[in-house]
Amino acid sequence: MKDIYALIGNPVGHSLSPAMHNRAYREMGIDACYVAFEVTDLKGAVSGIRALGIKGVSVTIPFKTAVLTYLDEIEEEALALGAVNTIINEKGYLRGTNTDWWGVVLALREVMEISGKTFVIVGAGGTAQAALYGIRKEGGNPIIVNRTPEKGRALAERVGCPFYPLEELKRLKADCLINTTPVGMYPHVDVSPVEAEVLKNFPYVMDVIYNPLTTKLLREARAQGAVTILGLSMFVYQGARQITLWTKGEPPLWAMREEVLKHLQKET
Repeated sequence: MKDIYALIGNPVGHSLSPAMHNRAYREMGIDACYVAFEVTDLKGAVSGIRALGIKGVSVTIPFKTAVLTYLDEIEEEALALGAVNTIINEKGYLRGTNTDWWGVVLALREVMEISGKTFVIVGAGGTAQAALYGIRKEGGNPIIVNRTPEKGRALAERVGCPFYPLEELKRLKADCLINTTPVGMYPHVDVSPVEAEVLKNFPYVMDVIYNPLTTKLLREARAQGAVTILGLSMFVYQGARQITLWTKGEPPLWAMREEVLKHLQKET
């Protein structure tokens, strides 16, 4: 019998998770299908996961925090982040965890050491919190920068790290800048979350956005001589970690990356 995996969120129509996951299962020789469900009733959706025996679920916006209420167990990472992006179904017992921070850490590790380095994180939402958690866990030093001071300061105080308003970014120097905001995401590809001139202060620049593949931020960072890290890497790594948790197998990163690139090229 075919194993079923799913994505729940709203909206999910443009997600590339189904294409990426299904390619991985084909390459691994696993008889499985990954489908996207646009959900309006979260409680009902979680009941459906149990009733239908869906073996694993990816959780996306806007349910990453709300879903904690309906699960049987929350793992340490997800509790620390206050967000679940992965549900593991063990015969009706639902366990929530988070692989977003894995995605950030592994993407960074491709090009740089994390321990002892300083990271400026632009944004204060769920992805910013995942980046903070991962960087801290690996021995790095995060700094939060956010357009809305109240939200940024609240997060900084909660986790115990420095905060600066966005307009003060030009005064900062660090090893790496990470954009965790949606500014620059398709279709608004001609905007950047920061001014180009500040990028000279950061030898490494990462954008969590993967559509477009190379954002305006990354283009401008390259022009300043920075090493850039694609959001594609984070997306593939967090998905690969989900597959390992669900199947205990080793997913083919090359195939997952290839599949996402193929779909992104179709859209451009």
